[in-house]
Amino acid sequence: MGKIALYEFRHHNVIQIGIGFRYDRATIDHLKQLREVQWSNTFRCFYIESSKQGIERLLQHLAKKGLKADTSGLDLAGFENEISRPILAETENPEIIDFKNYLKGKRYSQSTIENYTVFVSKFLRFHNFKKQYNLKDVDRFVEKEIAERDYSISSHRQCISSLKHYFEFTDQEEIDTSNLQRPEKSKYLPGVLSKEEVIDLLRATRNLKHRCVLALIYSSGLRIGELVNLKLDDIDVDRRQVLIRQAKGRKDRYVMLAESFLPLFFNYLQTYAPRKFFAEGNKHGQYSASAIRSFLKESCRRAKIRKRVTPHTLRHSYATHMLENGIDIRYIQELLGHSRPETTMIYTHVTQKDLSKIRSPLDESIKEIMERNKDNPNLRLSRNILG
Repeated sequence: MGKIALYEFRHHNVIQIGIGFRYDRATIDHLKQLREVQWSNTFRCFYIESSKQGIERLLQHLAKKGLKADTSGLDLAGFENEISRPILAETENPEIIDFKNYLKGKRYSQSTIENYTVFVSKFLRFHNFKKQYNLKDVDRFVEKEIAERDYSISSHRQCISSLKHYFEFTDQEEIDTSNLQRPEKSKYLPGVLSKEEVIDLLRATRNLKHRCVLALIYSSGLRIGELVNLKLDDIDVDRRQVLIRQAKGRKDRYVMLAESFLPLFFNYLQTYAPRKFFAEGNKHGQYSASAIRSFLKESCRRAKIRKRVTPHTLRHSYATHMLENGIDIRYIQELLGHSRPETTMIYTHVTQKDLSKIRSPLDESIKEIMERNKDNPNLRLSRNILG
């Protein structure tokens, strides 16, 4: 079994502890036995939440199998029992601090800064923080740390973007950033729920606050970050509008507030009495995205929905159902906050408005046989067609 390294990275907008090791089936099976350990498809790694108790339980669990973890990349003395503290260990390096300040000067969003910092930190650590780099250094890093660990294409593209910014910032003479090629973006059709499944999901959500959160995400087409950051002052009941402030692309926009949502909303306000944010956690603090994902998963189980459903699935469903209801795609683009119409056009590939008018050749064949055979008008595939 190889060495196990623990390191910090940002995932789902909070700091997590990554568990890095060479592929080993026995190690994977042992890690899965610890309830706190989770898997990230985006970063292709196992991880736990960043807390002192979590790390202690992980180290004890590894010790049961005689496994030792390298914790030199962590500031164990500085750990508290929450998961929202800033990255310390890797970003204490002056090069990383300067790079983050450079990105802040470019006015990138906080999530972009953190993601770029993670990839650049991995790159520098892989090469032991040497000063000068060339394209072969990039190729070796991508081969061993990105491709071999089976990162997603989107993460691979983000990695190359972060390295381009770093090389431009440090003025690497041996690297022409125009030669750094990103892989082609994968083209996936969004997963959507039917209108009936959405209603089933809301009905299966027993907790009032949870139901209110899911109903607003779907009825207004919100991103999960927009829901978490939404303040009560930005909900205009009289105009039936919600103001989304500084969303993706640093843009404000208005979205609709559904008429049928209002009774649920008023009931929620009276019961929970939130003070600042639409959805609040303990001590009226901001609600977490991970909590929303958790109760959504439970609601899908209760509703017997077997599809993979995330909060963004509700946003996809909102856009698809709007298109099926005959809403012009230009309005949908504006309501979703998309910068380019091409992004919104993907929903034309999943709408059933036009596809439902097309009959399968199987249906047409059976219809023709039934018309020719008037003695057997109730032909079914479950029966012997040939008699």
